Amino acid sequence: MSTTRKIRLGAFIQATGHHVSAWRHPDSQADAGLNFEHYKEITQTAQRGLFDAVFLADSVGIWGGTPETQIRNGKIVHFEPVTLLSALSSVTQNIGLIATASTTYEEPYTLARKFASLDYLSKGRAGWNVVTTGNENAAANFGRDRHPEHSDRYERAEEFVEVVKGLWDSWEDDAFIRDRESGIYFDSNKLHTLDHKGKHFSVKGPLNVGRPPQGYPVIVQAGASEPGRDLAARTAEVIFTANQTLADAQEFYADVKGRLAKYGRSPDDLKIMPGAFPIIGRTEEEAQEKYEFLQSLIHPDVAWGILKNYYKDVDLSKYSLDDLAPELPKDTNTNKSRLKLVKDLATRGALTLRQLYLSLATARGHRTILGTPESIADQLEEWFNNDAADGFNIMPPILPTGLDDFVNLVIPVLQKRGLFRTEYEGSTLRENLGLRRPDNRFAAKQEDKTLVLA
Repeated sequence: MSTTRKIRLGAFIQATGHHVSAWRHPDSQADAGLNFEHYKEITQTAQRGLFDAVFLADSVGIWGGTPETQIRNGKIVHFEPVTLLSALSSVTQNIGLIATASTTYEEPYTLARKFASLDYLSKGRAGWNVVTTGNENAAANFGRDRHPEHSDRYERAEEFVEVVKGLWDSWEDDAFIRDRESGIYFDSNKLHTLDHKGKHFSVKGPLNVGRPPQGYPVIVQAGASEPGRDLAARTAEVIFTANQTLADAQEFYADVKGRLAKYGRSPDDLKIMPGAFPIIGRTEEEAQEKYEFLQSLIHPDVAWGILKNYYKDVDLSKYSLDDLAPELPKDTNTNKSRLKLVKDLATRGALTLRQLYLSLATARGHRTILGTPESIADQLEEWFNNDAADGFNIMPPILPTGLDDFVNLVIPVLQKRGLFRTEYEGSTLRENLGLRRPDNRFAAKQEDKTLVLA
């Protein structure tokens, strides 16, 4: 089988791995969060596997939990992602580098500057995962009494992204003449001052970094609530999403792609990549054994901590783990789409509290897929060929071995089926994802004006 449409793959890197107790596994790198050589190894492995990008999630504060759960959290400390990816850019050549940064707790000018710099350092391989931050504990780290409301965070995010893009357009691509003989460094007609004044931001500009090599670093988004879907349709070029079933993934895919025309965009302008947590064995039995061993590493305090994270303000002391999961809260000011996913998971399967925490311990509501390399490829291919995904954000259970297994065992199967590249198509993240390079808004306006006068 061959096809011109190829699966896109992101390597979602989370220190020791995505399983809640990955750091306890004998094959994991226990100090991964602060070990540069570890990140270097796995990023180079992902590049060897021809992944489009590595992706680092992030939060601007330690996640909550009881003291009993926090002392058992092997992911509690880790590098700031833009700093880490800047270092990784010097030891890689092709793979994209996507970092998470918050529109709630950062400022547009400093963020635009950081990501433009990363795009230069990596020669056009940077991506920004736009988040509004679901961690309520972050507020106190920034002198705030409370975490902003969900709707307010998304309203701020829309303006934030537009300001950042405007700053990236401060300089036209050919603005820098650097003519030693005349002494002219840049063409002043190709420098543009944004001078933005809006509800949330007043930003003059221009940015003191040139226009990024990609025009804009690739814009990634992960929200799946109603405001999140609309923000993605308006601004995102890649969506990392969480879906448990083919039907749910198809609904999300059709809904978000269907919104693009409203913003003058085509379906190819946005790649939708659900998360997938693969447990790979030479046989189905071996995969199941790997899964059960991972689950056996969960300490009871961690199990209850997982549940309390979703059952906010609900007294769970009267329940045992073998009781049917009670109804979850109807709303949250943190991650609304994830709460809905967990509610659907619990009610669809009529799960006990034990079954619920075991389902969430692997990939926090993302899809867990078990099996041989061939059956893993089958499961990915089914979604890819049935309007549920343009690719996948692969979430290795443990690192580095979980990514090694995917690259060594699953990638060759996908390539043999003609579903995945055998070499990188371009030198930038945009080129490899098949995304167009955006025009400079100021240059485009000037060109339009010239055409009208002509």
